[in-house]
Order: sequence, then structure tokens, then C-alpha cells
Amino acid sequence: MKKLVVGLGNPGRKYKGSKHNIGFMAIDHYVKNNKLKLKKKTTMNGEICEYEDLILLKPLTFMNHSGISVRKVVDYYKIDINDVLVIYDDADLPFSKLRLRYQGGSGGHNGIKSIIDYLNAKEFNRVRFGIDKSNRVDMKDYVLSSFSKTEKKTLSDGLITIGLIIDDFKNNISFNDIMTKYN
Repeated sequence: MKKLVVGLGNPGRKYKGSKHNIGFMAIDHYVKNNKLKLKKKTTMNGEICEYEDLILLKPLTFMNHSGISVRKVVDYYKIDINDVLVIYDDADLPFSKLRLRYQGGSGGHNGIKSIIDYLNAKEFNRVRFGIDKSNRVDMKDYVLSSFSKTEKKTLSDGLITIGLIIDDFKNNISFNDIMTKYN
């Protein structure tokens, strides 16, 4: 049975390294650490890596349309909604705080809203990475800004932890047990 891990972000050099691209960073980190390769699949609007029974996906549809790519991959590989894990940024959490959940609304995150709409479901596994928020900068500009030097040091620890979460998910550990372990 295939499992899907989706990292949310925006394609293009302009957005690389931005707070909103934490999902892309997590996928890239996992791929690099496991000596894997992502391949662009235009029919699925994304970059994909097949690793045993695990499919890694970076949607290339831009954040607000992530659901298009996720739906195509879920349909093509016949992946059960319970076997989907989405990694994304959350401005409502303190920086680097991880929060794992099984269901919920979009919380104002347009990538999650798109996935909920295209999958017609709110019940899928999620890893939220806290990026905090700024009272001085408009939210749209803030999420597209880069990490500070101090944040980058903490970020690498978070990416390592997310890699462990992906491994547990891949190894069929129940998501409840994964939540208990990392929340």
C-alpha cells in the first residue's frame, strides 16, 4: 500500500528558502539524506520521488492550487486519504514548534484549503511547522520572507525531526503514535 508525503511550497528561485516553503525544504532534506531523486512529472503538476511504498511530492502548482497536484497523485497511485501526510508552515505556532494533527480546517492556509477542496476531505495527516508571525510586516510579505541566520540554525533541527516523522509514517507506525511521540 502506497503512502504519500506532500511538502507544500511555491516553485521557482524567487521563493526558495522562504518561510512559506518549509514543506519543500522538508522534502528536499529527506530526499538528500536518503540519496534519492525528485523527478518532474508534468502530468501530475509536481516533482515526485518514489521510494519503496512512499511517494514524495512537491506540487508545482503554486501554494493556492496545491490540491490539483495532490488529487492527481492520490488518484494515480490509488492512495487512501489516511495514507496522506502534508507538511506545511503555520504562522500561528511559535518558530520551529511542530504540531501534528489528523484533521481540521485550513486555519487560513491556502495550500491546505486547496487540498481540502480537491480531496473533499479534512481528515488527512498533517505536520505543521511554526514560522511565528510579525506584527510589523503584512502576512503575505512575511510568509514569503527568508529565514534569519538564527532561525536557519533551528530550522535544520526541525528538518531532521520531520525526516524522522516521515520515516515513522513510511514504516507504518500509526499516526496516533507518531503524534504522541512528536507533539
